[in-house]
Amino acid sequence: MIKILFICHGNICRSPMAEFVMKDLVKKQNREADFYIASAATSTEEIGNPVYPSARKKLAEVGIRVDGKYAVQLRKSDYDKYDYLIGMDSMNIRNIMRIIGSDSDNKVYKLRDFTDSPGDIADPWYSGDFDTTYEQVLEGCQKLLESIE
Repeated sequence: MIKILFICHGNICRSPMAEFVMKDLVKKQNREADFYIASAATSTEEIGNPVYPSARKKLAEVGIRVDGKYAVQLRKSDYDKYDYLIGMDSMNIRNIMRIIGSDSDNKVYKLRDFTDSPGDIADPWYSGDFDTTYEQVLEGCQKLLESIE
């Protein structure tokens, strides 16, 4: 089983978007049993809060539900539990490393590292542009899935 943890600052916008987009992609391939997919935050600011309404709305537009998802924080022990720890931007990567200590098994990536346009996933918390974030997340998840196959 391949275990993927998507990570952003608060776990209410980008990382849950990536979690549920990836779950949808593997479901469409009938490969749900091959994957364990989750998401987490590097901060404690939103712990226990549901997915941000605008992120939830954007995913609903494409037929993806996020019922029951509440923000949780990344733990050092998650490094041993997951095959991939996927941050959304450079700041996330810095904070992931602060929490886990080191990446001796080369498990830490940015989601867009798997695309032809490496860089950060746009943060809709500041921009309000959930469409762009969704498109970047979708492309990143598609390319990540292709790289795993």
